[in-house]
Amino acid sequence: MARSYTTEAVVLRSFRFGEADRVLHLYTLDRGRVGAVAKGVRKTKSRFGGRLEPLSHVELVLHQGSGELHTVTGASLIRSHDRARAEPYRLSAGLIGLEAMLRLYTEQEANERAFLALTRFLDALDETPPRSSRAALDPLALSFQLKLLWLSGYLPHLEACVECGVEMGLVGFLPAAGGAVCQTDAAPGTISLSPEGLRGIRGLLHAPLAVAATLGLGERATRDALAVITTSYEHHGGFRLRTLSA
Repeated sequence: MARSYTTEAVVLRSFRFGEADRVLHLYTLDRGRVGAVAKGVRKTKSRFGGRLEPLSHVELVLHQGSGELHTVTGASLIRSHDRARAEPYRLSAGLIGLEAMLRLYTEQEANERAFLALTRFLDALDETPPRSSRAALDPLALSFQLKLLWLSGYLPHLEACVECGVEMGLVGFLPAAGGAVCQTDAAPGTISLSPEGLRGIRGLLHAPLAVAATLGLGERATRDALAVITTSYEHHGGFRLRTLSA
């Protein structure tokens, strides 16, 4: 039976559909990942205006019919995140976070902690200072992805060697084992990690998103964190994020 419901949501992706509609990929507080169509949204007099752009945190009224796509019947802004959308570096970092959500959370299943992490990421993104390095190395984007891996059950084990349990002398990350290894247990496929990289990854994982940019990580630490994240995606999820190569 057709029914309507109201939920908070973040717009993860939007693409044209027909002459005036858009299909939205949403992550909702109440139902997790949801696909929806916003009818007439591309018309100049659309009642939705610019409220359904990627990065937008909104409250939606969705109508669930018999098809896979729900229909947006009402939308109000909670936070537009225009500051992130209007600045190229922030936008690039934001799109990395949105793609990570799209790839890690594919089911219509509520996850309040993941939704909260997403909204906190976007709030912090508005205040993130642009950097000269690639957005893929941004501490906030790295921290958010590590937290998503944790919430998804793919968190790399970096406190001790996953093979022998020793806590000192860790030298790399072995994707097949899902964690750090010491020199003795390093095997083919091990990714070299520096001591500052290990410390940086732990800091990014445990620090609140709002302070990720203040951790003072060097380039080696951020590159090590990115390597652990990308190989975790590839080994456990079987995918790569296109936004990380931009």
